[in-house]
Amino acid sequence: MHQDIDIINGCQQGDRKAQEKLYRDYYKVMMTVCLRYTRNNEDALEVLNNGFLKAFKNIRRYNPSKATLYTWIRTIIINSCLDFVKQKQKLQKVQELNEDVEVHINSEVISKLKGQELLEQVRKLAPATQAVFNLYAIEGYNHKEIAQLLHISTGTSKWHLSEARKVLQQLIHEPTAKIS
Repeated sequence: MHQDIDIINGCQQGDRKAQEKLYRDYYKVMMTVCLRYTRNNEDALEVLNNGFLKAFKNIRRYNPSKATLYTWIRTIIINSCLDFVKQKQKLQKVQELNEDVEVHINSEVISKLKGQELLEQVRKLAPATQAVFNLYAIEGYNHKEIAQLLHISTGTSKWHLSEARKVLQQLIHEPTAKIS
């Protein structure tokens, strides 16, 4: 904790060594977040660097009594991921669903996949569908929260989750299937 205070103070003063230390300390975990929202490593690195740039520019706003440094940076990185998704693809208008969609992929199938293999399958989803899946299944957001974050309706969020479920089941059962 004391080390975080020194790094934060250094970053607030524009100290390059403190910024480098913060970047190195959080690089791996935040890159993992970015990889879930992008299709390749180059895009993930772009999103990561944009997120850290925002963090460095806004470090004076960080309030340790409201969130840990990790949580604060992670929120910025997730928002950078969502900005990237919105920038790369305009969300398609889709049919709204009135009922809740439950994500169910056979746990035996998931347990057979390694983490990297599952990431590769998720990366094959359309960007908006991938974002909704990550926010719902991994980050724990509900459809109302996702709708607010992505500026879509809750029904559209539900549709994307349903689409993710359908496509992932197809990809897991037929790994050679090509999804556009």
